[in-house]
Amino acid sequence: QVQLVESGGGLVQTGGSLRLSCANSGRPFTIYDAGWYRQAPGKQRELVATITIGGSTNYADSVKGRFTISRDNAKNTVYLQMNSLKSEDTAVYYCKARILDMQWYDYWGQGTQVTVSS
Repeated sequence: QVQLVESGGGLVQTGGSLRLSCANSGRPFTIYDAGWYRQAPGKQRELVATITIGGSTNYADSVKGRFTISRDNAKNTVYLQMNSLKSEDTAVYYCKARILDMQWYDYWGQGTQVTVSS
């Protein structure tokens, strides 16, 4: 069974930085495409950034130039480096990973809270 575990969230001041990590702590399936999403109170979950197994990336316009998604395939871990954080970045951040086990499956992590205080 795949279990995605996120870490790295917390409380930071405006302009600060955080790095989120997402690792598969369950059976050692390879993470193919992966992404970070976020959900603020009263809002729908939205895409933040995605990365393919080959390293191609895509970002929401609101985070371009401030956030960087990356991965370490040897560690089967995906990261989100968040710089120049703003209060509007406050949300629960979720990791999503696509895994191949006879067919494609999408898994979600439990979420990690990021709070940016002004």
